[in-house]
Amino acid sequence: MEDRTPRRSEKPLRLLRTALGGPREVRGKLVRAGRTLRLWTDRRELERRLATLERKGLIVARPTRLQLLFGGLDMLRFLIAPASRDYYAQRGISFGFHQLLRILDDPVSMIDPVGFLSDRDTIVGHVMQVVHLNPIFDLQLIQMFDDGLEDFERQVAAMVAGTHPRHATIAAIVEEPDYHERLLDYVRRFRADPQTPALVRGEQSLRADPVFAAAERTFATLPGFVAYCRRLPTGVAALALRLLRLREFPIGLAAEPGR
Repeated sequence: MEDRTPRRSEKPLRLLRTALGGPREVRGKLVRAGRTLRLWTDRRELERRLATLERKGLIVARPTRLQLLFGGLDMLRFLIAPASRDYYAQRGISFGFHQLLRILDDPVSMIDPVGFLSDRDTIVGHVMQVVHLNPIFDLQLIQMFDDGLEDFERQVAAMVAGTHPRHATIAAIVEEPDYHERLLDYVRRFRADPQTPALVRGEQSLRADPVFAAAERTFATLPGFVAYCRRLPTGVAALALRLLRLREFPIGLAAEPGR
């Protein structure tokens, strides 16, 4: 079944061209990139988004911009990157080439890998672009927009129907042919009951490692990630030194099991 995806069956050059898209798709990418870069300089917008999440009970207090940045780097190096390498190795997919396809499809996800400074469409596209380890983080994060969950469902439904504007470029990247159908089912269940069982990616041999398991438990949800960020130093020098010295996820900052 998995070989029916363009990612597994098309030649690399064709995948590169499809992921890049035509002039209309490239213009859309440049517009989204510009909006995200502007948001990096808009402190009021970040505070507004954090305040919305706080009001909705998804976070209990706000981390600083630097804590979010360095917490996101920890999430990337201790969870996302190793989990992706493990997943692609099991599926026989080149990790490096797949990252190139992702950048061509939407470079914004590399500018803001966590998503706090991305627009709504970028977050939705990011979740549709790659089979996620666990999309619950993004479904919680997108609630910083008033119509976030509603629009999330609408866009995934359009992807399943083949009518989404980015259907061709995303379809060239996604690794599993039934991912969008499963994602749509999960989004609908989540909207009805946020405690519904998560859509967790199954092919992860790393879960036997207690350090990786602790990182996944901590970073899988928005509340867990934000709580981790708030326990980091606040000064840029201390954060930079920590980034250079820390080589493994700090178990002492892990979320408790079952939370």
